[in-house]
Amino acid sequence: MAGPSSSYLFLGLACLLLFHATTTTSQLEQVTSQPSIQGQGQQQHQPRHSQSLRRGEECRLDRLDVLEPSRRIEAEAGVTEIWDETHEQLVCAGVAFVRHIIQFRGLLLPAFTNAPEIFYVVRGRGLHGAAFPGCPETYEEQRSQDSQTRFQEGGIRGDRHQKVRRIRQGDILALPAGTTHWIYNDDQTELVIVSMTHLSNHENQLDQNFRKFFLAGNPNQQEGQQGRRGGRWSSWRPRRFRGEGQQEEESFGNILSGFDQQFISESFNVDPDVARRLQGREDNRGHIVEVQKELDIVHPEYREGEEEREWERERERERGWEGTERRRRFLRRAGERWNNGLEETICTARLRENINNPVRADVYNPRGGRFTTVNGFSLPILQYLQLSAERVVLYRDALLTPHYYMNCHGVVYCTRGNGRIQIVNEEGENVFDGELQEGQLIVVPQAYAVLKKAGQQGFEYISFRTNDQAMITPLAGRLSVLRGLPDDVLMNAYDVSRDEAKEIKYNREELTVLSPQEGTRGLSMRD
Repeated sequence: MAGPSSSYLFLGLACLLLFHATTTTSQLEQVTSQPSIQGQGQQQHQPRHSQSLRRGEECRLDRLDVLEPSRRIEAEAGVTEIWDETHEQLVCAGVAFVRHIIQFRGLLLPAFTNAPEIFYVVRGRGLHGAAFPGCPETYEEQRSQDSQTRFQEGGIRGDRHQKVRRIRQGDILALPAGTTHWIYNDDQTELVIVSMTHLSNHENQLDQNFRKFFLAGNPNQQEGQQGRRGGRWSSWRPRRFRGEGQQEEESFGNILSGFDQQFISESFNVDPDVARRLQGREDNRGHIVEVQKELDIVHPEYREGEEEREWERERERERGWEGTERRRRFLRRAGERWNNGLEETICTARLRENINNPVRADVYNPRGGRFTTVNGFSLPILQYLQLSAERVVLYRDALLTPHYYMNCHGVVYCTRGNGRIQIVNEEGENVFDGELQEGQLIVVPQAYAVLKKAGQQGFEYISFRTNDQAMITPLAGRLSVLRGLPDDVLMNAYDVSRDEAKEIKYNREELTVLSPQEGTRGLSMRD
């Protein structure tokens, strides 16, 4: 039997252990609660996705505005208009927005950006080429017997290059970060293209400034130089100031112009005069140059009706791909690896999808309009870019059901007509109530409720979304979230009768596009 001294000994040890545990816990709490230098350094090196979330917390979205271009860059054969990427709405969405207007025989010089881009062809037709490093030159000029002999003897070579795509009104184009591409207008009408660059994408390892890297020409001109149409030239970047109103000196040119001319000559193994032309320091044509003769490149020509048949074949391939993708995802969830040796690579990836054809519509209302989407399922490369788009055509006085984006921002650009838009924040405040006209854009933040109503001329727009599987939640119509709630919940939530609750749930049997009600035609949402 243990004596009193043993009991005291055990009691003392227990108290000592308890005191040590309490002290250690207190020290850990102090360490974790104090911002250390090491912790700050780790925070600065968090992934890009986390940085965009922190930036989103700083957004001030209590008042939204319709945005128009802030800079206009004129060139020999076209104009580029740039929206101010430092505007609060675009900063919060993490995007930059650009519009190119290319004249007949105008060539937008090869260039790339440091973030993924998504394009929409508003009007016109043309050719588009993208060059991926390491991919084969699959378009090759057929050589005659004489040229073949000269080629074997080390003489002239036939042209070979990567794939060239024909683009037309309604096409969506998607490009990964750093992809060099060019655009040429071979049609008599203007080629108008808008593009969104996703600056907050994880592929962008630089800051949130919009950058365009040209491989040719002298794309940026000094402020104040007269353009061909009498307008003023501007810079691709917003003007920066040193302080006291003094502008920073800016240098312009393509990326080769910054190297020593001798190094360029050695790198390409060309004469110094050719190296000088590569650098383009004396080229005053701008970033869109006029081709004196028809651009002679290797590309397949469509016969009458063949383009539509090619579009139908693409859709058939997509249906097969969607089934394969569902199988792939099932196996991935089951812990198995899918690899059939024929995976789509960047060299064979499809970059184009047309969403202007009414047959392509996902939702169609004969009295209201149509709603078409393109996402990572219909255009697989968008899964990699984490982008998607929706094309909406609303007839006169029709409405798009009140809704909100669940997992993305929406950048809405009006392509035709006009529409009244209302946007509401989490406090029930109306942060925008105005008209969006052709050529203007507005940012619809994630989770903000929005309602769109077409004007007298109808309302057509393209919306770029910052998620490849963007989802919306309708607040009215057959897919309304309110339909999923019990009658008694609606009765108590809105203080209505049971009959009124059923009217709220079932009076609108249309899906997303709502036709105008009798007696409301010609009325704006403010009337």
